[in-house]
Amino acid sequence: MALIRHPKDFGAGVLFATLGATAIFISSSYPLGTAARMGPGYFPRMLGILLLALAAILILRSFFLRGPAPAMRNLKPLVIVLGSVFLFGVAAPRLGIVPATLLLILISSSADREFRWKEAVVSSLILAAFTVGVFIYGLGLQLPIWPPFLVPR
Repeated sequence: MALIRHPKDFGAGVLFATLGATAIFISSSYPLGTAARMGPGYFPRMLGILLLALAAILILRSFFLRGPAPAMRNLKPLVIVLGSVFLFGVAAPRLGIVPATLLLILISSSADREFRWKEAVVSSLILAAFTVGVFIYGLGLQLPIWPPFLVPR
């Protein structure tokens, strides 16, 4: 009888534990601050702690519940989604947050077998507006909204 009964949960738990520990390690050199006046290390450290807690729950759960082993039969969707995230990271500073978000959603949506252009376009427009609202106006990030060649100076 195998000790790990739910390999997917175990793998996800190990992944979350690695990410959480990495976030805590990297943010340990930044000032933490307080909940009322957060420093640059507050959010990454709290996120790392939450990821470690989630990892512990998933790893413990993997010993008690039965589940299927992960099956990676088709890597095409994984490559498309990871490629679209990479493209977003490269495109956002150069093209602006709106075109980069549109590209991200449209390309990553195409990884699904049931891809529909209308739904992808509507979703990408809504998410682009949400992204601008939250990150540009809400958080005040200094990213271009549109490509520089479209914005008059």
